[in-house]
Amino acid sequence: MTSSKPRTTQTMKPATAAKKLGVYLGATPAEFQEGVVSRDELNAMQANPPQWLADLRRNGPHPRPVVADKLGVSVSGLVRNGLSEPLTTEEIEAIKAENPRWLQIERDTQAEVRKESVRIKEKHAADAARRAAKEA
Repeated sequence: MTSSKPRTTQTMKPATAAKKLGVYLGATPAEFQEGVVSRDELNAMQANPPQWLADLRRNGPHPRPVVADKLGVSVSGLVRNGLSEPLTTEEIEAIKAENPRWLQIERDTQAEVRKESVRIKEKHAADAARRAAKEA
């Protein structure tokens, strides 16, 4: 027989919720920054974003992982080139339009990293298939 305990609501700190939402915490409303966010509230915001969230996602400022993704580089690549602060969509677009040499180099590096990851994944899969064939 199982005892029915009241279900506790899972909550998270605002920084965790902002990270999951892909927004910069410092740009969120004060009530978001000062409270806690339940899993249900997070799911509701993801399914039907409030206006402030939609605006932040569209215009920024964006956190480093989002900036890196929009530029097609790694977070490390941003830091190596002096971009450690959140950027707006407009600033990101200006960097893309300028297409500086560092951006080209970092994009090439990122492409190589992705190719190597695929190669390693395929090698591991082939090794696993060989091991399974030997055992059969």
